[in-house]
Amino acid sequence: MADQAVEPSGANPSGKGPLPAAGEHRFLGRARELKELRADIERAGLDTISGRKAPRARVLLIAGRPGSGRTALAEELVRQVADRYPGGVLRARLTEPDGTPVPVERAARELLAALGLPTPPGATEEDLTDAFRAALADRAALLLLDDAPGAEQVDALLPDNADCLLVAVSRGPLTGIADVRPCTLGGLDTKSSLELLTRHIDPVRVTVDPRSAEGLVELLQGQPAALTLAGGWLAAHPQAAVADLAKQLHADPDEGAPLGRVLRLAHACLPAGAARLLRLLALAPAGDIDPHTASALAGCSLDSARGVLDDLAGTGLLRAVPAPLPRYEVPGCLHPLLLSLARAHDRPAELQLARARMLERTVRLLQTCRAITETDSPETREKLKGLPPALRFPTPRAAEDWLRARRPALLAAARLAVADGELDTLARRLMSQLVRAMVAHFGTQAAAGDLYGIHRLVLDVAERRRLPRERAAALLNLADLDARTGRTAQALARYRAALDAGREANDPYATGRAMESVGGAHQELGDHDRAADWFGRALSQRLARGEHEEAARLYGRIAGAHTYAGRYGEALRNWRAAIAEHRRTGDVPAHARALSELARVQEYAGRPAESLRTCQEAVEWARRADDVRLQAALQLRLADTLERLGDPVAASLHRGAAERILGEEVQGAEDGGTDATSPEQDANACEIRITSAED
Repeated sequence: MADQAVEPSGANPSGKGPLPAAGEHRFLGRARELKELRADIERAGLDTISGRKAPRARVLLIAGRPGSGRTALAEELVRQVADRYPGGVLRARLTEPDGTPVPVERAARELLAALGLPTPPGATEEDLTDAFRAALADRAALLLLDDAPGAEQVDALLPDNADCLLVAVSRGPLTGIADVRPCTLGGLDTKSSLELLTRHIDPVRVTVDPRSAEGLVELLQGQPAALTLAGGWLAAHPQAAVADLAKQLHADPDEGAPLGRVLRLAHACLPAGAARLLRLLALAPAGDIDPHTASALAGCSLDSARGVLDDLAGTGLLRAVPAPLPRYEVPGCLHPLLLSLARAHDRPAELQLARARMLERTVRLLQTCRAITETDSPETREKLKGLPPALRFPTPRAAEDWLRARRPALLAAARLAVADGELDTLARRLMSQLVRAMVAHFGTQAAAGDLYGIHRLVLDVAERRRLPRERAAALLNLADLDARTGRTAQALARYRAALDAGREANDPYATGRAMESVGGAHQELGDHDRAADWFGRALSQRLARGEHEEAARLYGRIAGAHTYAGRYGEALRNWRAAIAEHRRTGDVPAHARALSELARVQEYAGRPAESLRTCQEAVEWARRADDVRLQAALQLRLADTLERLGDPVAASLHRGAAERILGEEVQGAEDGGTDATSPEQDANACEIRITSAED
């Protein structure tokens, strides 16, 4: 969250013991503000006063400057009232660490994912926000939106349910949202400010010179983040008096906000290496840091990075995140100040080199994260053995846990690398490895939402760098995801654009794939003539390159399009061509399936005798292929055909053969300890599979 310096908590992720501020939940001051906020939850709104039921959730606004403890107050309020909202607590941050507003689409997607609901890849902002509101329509939930830059984002996520509560944290008012009463934060009172100081140091250092301590609090305007850094500085300098700190702050020639002054002093007093690492942490994607990120940014060892991160967290310059893996956050209020320090002390080339090192380390970690899922390969095992121990994952589960924990930072790294514009080669490698790792660990369907965003970034780079081959690949991937989620018209437009890019790149794979996909989109839209035409264009290309397996598959797709259009003669001709190609390549299972489809079309065409002969031939090929389910389905088709031809006895024999075949398979499954279905269910499944084979 954005500003947590007022309430530091958590354990030392390195395992070296508790941080100075670690421990049980403790919250300082703000009693009046909390009382007002809780009263605002209960007060009658304008709709209630006018006699109408409130159509939307109550909105509470906590406004204040970064560093004022606004997030900590919001979290304390949520902690106190969460039990009133059985629908749970949902959190989203609406501003990136660099100040860029988070797109509503992304925030809504993350909130839906937190609810365990599907988020179709490529869904529009309106679709996602509508789905989010629908999800909260019948559940009393508490929504905390941190660091909201304006009313538009908050309004887009505001539930249409008066039983929900929305707590927004912002710098200023949310003009445009009705019935919002802001709670504006200033500094902490003197008593709470002094207590915050003594959380870091021996209370005697305050009580021996109370006037200087109160003067320090006044100098820092009671700002919790500034007081936390001041306490951390005093803890790191046990010989210094509180008056010494105040004197040094007064001596700062660059007057400004208290937080900036105390941060500059804390930075100046750090060892050179630690100070440099602190500045470079402003480059960490999403402000989310682990030892690898810090090590790569600073160009130091992992052990050194861990030690410095722990020291920085102990002085309040970082926040340790309670998690199974070591993680830290740069407080949102410090991020812009650290970035200013980095630009003042480090040359642009040095900052760019640090970014490049971080991206390179991330690419290597993603490579090993994916590779550990392929340990059946001796070559992969040897490559993994040759890697430094720090870059290895002990098990596939450990790699998956790392990928899940680092997912937001990895996606942010890809976005930042693409936005940078000067690290496109690294950005392309990062996105390629990120896609492969996600598919390997999560699967294409589960990762589809993230993959869609990554492919859009790939497309941005490809268009910027004029890379037609990569542009074609990105468009094909995006179009595939569009097609799977029912946006067929949008998919068709992207497939056509991919075809143009493939031709520009002289890439036969991309052009052939795009042609076939254009045909598939037309078939999905019910235009079977165009579908057959485009499948034919793709077929010509495959035949020209001697790709007989792909040609056989395309003959089948053309036959399917003609079947849907009722042109059975053309369908039969293409199925026979497909069978010839399968025979040529020696693909026995495909040969059997193509014969079964030929028999089906012959039956549609009113040729039952031919269908019977073809079906019998298909049974023989299915036996050769050892495809038990296909054999059973063909026996059932033979039975149906014989019944239509007036031979119920023979039909009964074939139906009995199908039951015996499936019964043997069920028995084998039971002997092997796997689940099995009834013969009737298996027969139906086979029939469905055959019927849709051309798809």
